[in-house]
Amino acid sequence: MFVASLLARFMHNPIKKHLGTVKRVLRYIKGTLDFGIEFIKGKTTTLIGYCDSDWAGSEDDRRSTSGYAFTLGSGMFSWASIKQNTVALSTAKAECQIMTSGIISLDDRIKG
Repeated sequence: MFVASLLARFMHNPIKKHLGTVKRVLRYIKGTLDFGIEFIKGKTTTLIGYCDSDWAGSEDDRRSTSGYAFTLGSGMFSWASIKQNTVALSTAKAECQIMTSGIISLDDRIKG
């Protein structure tokens, strides 16, 4: 997800390096088409969430790139990798922003 987000920044003016990276990502996706979530009767499924942020990782505007992922049972069903809208003044603030975003996204998916 992070790579797709990063490559999207160069959509309007790509160079050969970007096109090579896109081919590599597409080959990876082609090899993972059979992956999925498997539900087995009688087996308990556990919801697990992960989040992370690189505090002020962008050298251009000092904004953080953050991501979250939620798994249920054997597979991931919700994820995001985004550049935060605001500049976080600490690593704790950057982490809190992505946790909040991930929880709101999960809540929206559950409510349908």
